[in-house]
Amino acid sequence: MKKRILITGGAGFLGSQLCEKLLNENHEVICLDNYFTGQKENITHLLKNPYFELIRHDVTMPFFIEVDEIYNLACPASPIHYQYNPIKTIKTSVMGAINMLGLAKRIKAKILQASTSEVYGDPEVHPQTESYWGNVNPIGERSCYDEGKRCAESLFVNYHKQNDVKIKIIRIFNTYGPKMHPNDGRVVSNFIMQALQNKDITIFGNGTQTRSFCYVDDLLDGLVRMMGTDDSVIGPINMGNPNEFSMNELASLVIKLTDSKSKLIYLPLPSDDPLQRKPDIAKAKEILDWEPKIDLEEGLKETIKYFKKFVI
Repeated sequence: MKKRILITGGAGFLGSQLCEKLLNENHEVICLDNYFTGQKENITHLLKNPYFELIRHDVTMPFFIEVDEIYNLACPASPIHYQYNPIKTIKTSVMGAINMLGLAKRIKAKILQASTSEVYGDPEVHPQTESYWGNVNPIGERSCYDEGKRCAESLFVNYHKQNDVKIKIIRIFNTYGPKMHPNDGRVVSNFIMQALQNKDITIFGNGTQTRSFCYVDDLLDGLVRMMGTDDSVIGPINMGNPNEFSMNELASLVIKLTDSKSKLIYLPLPSDDPLQRKPDIAKAKEILDWEPKIDLEEGLKETIKYFKKFVI
């Protein structure tokens, strides 16, 4: 059945590829973005599709439309971008959630919140399960993003309890792939761009801190599966790849795949930077029959192919 679907942050890394996926599944898609970090180039190829609509709008302001489903993806997601204007980041998470939940309540639409593994902060529980409350510094450098997303989750749950809004919450762990911004400051894009230019690869800390990297196609499949669940499934549900890699291992793999002459250099670790990050995805497996299929090497090859066009 063809649905009308609104995607906030639809010109971003994840949003633009979700727009494409849902159009390919024969839905009508409305993409909402203010281009703070999203890029029009990510979705210009979709403009010729009669079932695609692009609207420039900031989610911190109310928005009115008739749709069946809402994917709330709007928010800068890399430290460089979300720390550039921390007040704007908090407003996007909190006011954006209030405005989209208000819309969902009025039109009785189902709404999915793209939350984040950052709600766990620098975790003292490993791997992280959905029942873990987190270890977050509420006034730290990353708090504009961490606490904004935690507040958004609270808003979603309370709109559900108080107003019967049909909600879905997923917690996204590090995701990478084509259409990442080459200068977004995230570790995968940093390492690839440095390696392609044979520059020193900068590792913060001693490189033993770990992350789990999920390829974008796997994540998008998970988002759509979550939206397709019945109303009793609200989450939160972790979504990420449970295979854990240290920064040193990631850098070595990127150097190998790019045939780079880059050397590794080490810089001080930023404040509140998590030392470990690994999702427990038992819930996703059980409820959504979902788990990542694309391993890190395969995903990095596709990502490197995309980033080559940015290197002269």
